Amino acid sequence: MLGAMAATSGTRASRGTAARSGTRHAPKWTVPPVLVRQERNGIVESVHRGDIVEVDGTGRMRHVIGDPDRMVTLRSTVKPFGLVALLAAGGVAEFDLTTEELAVMAASHSGEDLHVRTVQAMYRRIGLATSLLQTGTDGSPLDELTAARLARDGERPSVLRHMCSGQHSVFVLLAKLGGWPLETYWEADHPASLAYGSAVATMFGVRPDRLMTGVDGCGVQTYAFRLRDVARAFAILADPTAIPADDPRAAIGAALLEIRDAMRAHPELVAGTRDRLDTSLMKALGGGVVSKSGVEALRGIAILPGARGSSPDSPASGMAIKIEDGDGHERGTWSATVEALRQVGAVDDGALRALARYHRPVYTDPHGRTIAQAVAEFELAPVGELVD
Repeated sequence: MLGAMAATSGTRASRGTAARSGTRHAPKWTVPPVLVRQERNGIVESVHRGDIVEVDGTGRMRHVIGDPDRMVTLRSTVKPFGLVALLAAGGVAEFDLTTEELAVMAASHSGEDLHVRTVQAMYRRIGLATSLLQTGTDGSPLDELTAARLARDGERPSVLRHMCSGQHSVFVLLAKLGGWPLETYWEADHPASLAYGSAVATMFGVRPDRLMTGVDGCGVQTYAFRLRDVARAFAILADPTAIPADDPRAAIGAALLEIRDAMRAHPELVAGTRDRLDTSLMKALGGGVVSKSGVEALRGIAILPGARGSSPDSPASGMAIKIEDGDGHERGTWSATVEALRQVGAVDDGALRALARYHRPVYTDPHGRTIAQAVAEFELAPVGELVD
């Protein structure tokens, strides 16, 4: 399986040619609607525009605001799907991987000690040097308290504290499993990279040589799809058992289920213990969702069957949220995400209270007074109403 995935993925040249092909036209840009307003004493200081779509496993839209065909780069939202390549190649049995290790390999972790210990223990057991990781250390660790402690102690952050050290470990383990060069795993035409891309292609229902690619901030490839395609991938992740037998994705259903449940079981490893919405959502909603963010304000959410409190038989769905401006402060993404989940019934009043600081992020002055807040103001339109 591993060799087949790598062999069918094409070459760097063919992928580049596809990306530059004259058949691919730049999408027409539309101005997204305002989703979140930043207010200070009743005055709107700035706004965050964006697009949101919810679909079921067949791709049928359930709710939408903005443009569901907006092209987005997956960035870190790809991680659960790329990890499929390692499971399909037999990596769990070969390396005796734990659910904690699977969760951190699907993660954009905060670089806290629990994340470092998890990755480090895996390398020690397998007999690999962590110096193989080529993530760089820029921006790591994400966790401010950990970063302050390292600075205080004069310790420079290592690659283990980079948010993508788990993802890069997927490539390293694929390379070891395949007997391929370890040091160049990050290159686009490396067999491990091709296998990873092939898994993504399978998940999104495209040929590997038709993937639209770019380079992520950590140096490995990223992939571009429509927002509705991202939502559908997360809908399938929400309930892999519902994949039709004649769908090519049925072959990876068991791997998706294992990855989904590892993320649900270890939400702190998927993001972090402080100020990480992915982790807080999964904990507040009791594992009813799997949330995975990406840089530039993209988030994919798998809403599991029965996750809507008012309907225990509610079907699975997937949601994708993109904030137009990249949302460097995260307030727009936080607020829009919680509000969207509330509107589709996945967040009840109790969970909303637990997520209040994300739903309406506030800013305080040196005296502790609340002086500004982000407020989500939009309505997701049921698609049936749009058609009717």
